Amino acid sequence: MRACLAVVVTAIGVAALAAPGTGAEARPLRVLFVGNSLTATNDLPAAVAGLARATGRSLEYRTIAFGGYALEDHWAQGDARAALASRSWDVVVMQQGPSALPESQTNLREWASRFADEARADGTRPALLTVWPESYRRGALRDVIASYRRAAAAAHAELYPAGLAWLLGWRCRPALGLYGPDGFHPSPLGTYAAALVLYGRLFKAPLVGIRALRPARVPQRTALLLQKAAAKALGRPRAPCA
Repeated sequence: MRACLAVVVTAIGVAALAAPGTGAEARPLRVLFVGNSLTATNDLPAAVAGLARATGRSLEYRTIAFGGYALEDHWAQGDARAALASRSWDVVVMQQGPSALPESQTNLREWASRFADEARADGTRPALLTVWPESYRRGALRDVIASYRRAAAAAHAELYPAGLAWLLGWRCRPALGLYGPDGFHPSPLGTYAAALVLYGRLFKAPLVGIRALRPARVPQRTALLLQKAAAKALGRPRAPCA
């Protein structure tokens, strides 16, 4: 992944609308995203903010994403820790590479736990975003999912299982184009699937059949499939292929 984006992506976005069913503006949910180009590609945090805005919710976010970074690299570089120390955030959502190999799994658990402890000390809820392997290693996706699940349990962190939503979507439609041209970073559709998982868990919001959650560029049938896959990944009783 270090050969991917060699740039820093640091952005702040605000989507401030009144909460559904209220007459006054609600305080935005404040989320810090810490990761690499898997988060930065197609601007995943902005996609989540767009879903929130479309349903009358508010999301304020900052993204700290360096190409190829693992959480250990973020710890040493310091920007993410400084952001946490500001006590500005409700949730920090963290990701690194697939972390499917045994040594990578150990690394993910260790540094996710360190960041989670620091986040809680600063009044922020820690969370991990499950990613996916390169397309030529697509068979390793189950190991990626298990690695992030174990790391979240070890760190006592929330889990945002985007990789599981990808897997469930592929079970229904194996040719679903979730990868971008390089076979690793997400296509816009892959980012949409991940954004649904984040939005659904962050806001504890319904996902399936909500017209406002379908971007104009996504066919209705495909959007519904991914909404069901995201809901299933979050433990809600929906059959993606039904």
